[in-house]
Amino acid sequence: MIRNQKFLKVIRLTLTYIFLLIMVCVTVYPILWLIGASFNTGDSLYSSTMFPKNPTLDHYRELMNNPDYPFYRWYWNTIKVAAMTAILGLVLCSLTAYAYSRFRFPGRKYGLMTMLVIQMFPSFMNMVALYVLLNMAGLLDSHLGLVLVYAGTSIPFNTWILKGYFDTIPKSLEEAALIDGASRSTIFWRIMIPLSAPVLAVITIFHFVIPFGDFILARLLLTSVNKYTLTVGLFTLISNNFGKNWTTFTAGALLMAIPIVILYLSLQKYFISGLTKGATKG
Repeated sequence: MIRNQKFLKVIRLTLTYIFLLIMVCVTVYPILWLIGASFNTGDSLYSSTMFPKNPTLDHYRELMNNPDYPFYRWYWNTIKVAAMTAILGLVLCSLTAYAYSRFRFPGRKYGLMTMLVIQMFPSFMNMVALYVLLNMAGLLDSHLGLVLVYAGTSIPFNTWILKGYFDTIPKSLEEAALIDGASRSTIFWRIMIPLSAPVLAVITIFHFVIPFGDFILARLLLTSVNKYTLTVGLFTLISNNFGKNWTTFTAGALLMAIPIVILYLSLQKYFISGLTKGATKG
């Protein structure tokens, strides 16, 4: 009996490691292939290999020096939009989540349910409405309009995460501060925000990554080449009917990942704890 239990334990452990190994391969293989393709000669994907025979930096030089591709401008636009989205989204979500967590007002329950229901609909449904609204506000083809859309559409999901985390902070801390004469704004900025650093780091990452990964909204709302973000700008490399520069595209995609990797590594210690603690209460 004991031998059978040990045998089953070994089988389960072996299957677990095999599954993890497959997941690692599935995750790492595209990254290695992307790195290899960016150093291959030529422009085609079909002739590219993971380990190029004659590695070259020509594609990186072309991105940096070709006047047809304002790569630096696209990079700056993306970082600017991402940073503005992160700051604005963080402020909006923090204030909204704090209100739902600490105050009781008419419509609170229905407001939370509405935000939950909104998440069930795909974002494509509101694209036309967003386009019309930004056109009426004169914010089409502007980074401010794009930031407002990114920050606004992320409020429901991130508010739920933040509210769950705020609910875990004891109310006795705020009550003690109120007795000492602290105002609600003082409590929010000096007690709630510092204690919520892990989940705020998670929300910052979510907001910052959106402009780096979104193509459809940026392509819809931005029309000037000099205002493109990286996803839209790099797409022009492979959308030309007379030549698709796939290898230069892979070089650009690799460079695009650098800020996200740096941000993840710098906030890594907060990431797991912020996600798990924010999910403990609804």
